[in-house]
Amino acid sequence: MSVIYILITVSIIVAIVFFTLFIRAVKSGQYDDSYTPSVRMLFEDELVKEKTKNKQS
Repeated sequence: MSVIYILITVSIIVAIVFFTLFIRAVKSGQYDDSYTPSVRMLFEDELVKEKTKNKQS
């Protein structure tokens, strides 16, 4: 039974570490993407054309 307590404690510690690293990455701006939304409309037509070509083949 004591092994379960150890495993639960270790898993909570690991979860807290991953959560703090995730929060640190978000605050540092690692997930900020200012380039892709501005050019997404330029590449969307090519994806639609490729899908229609694949359906016709």
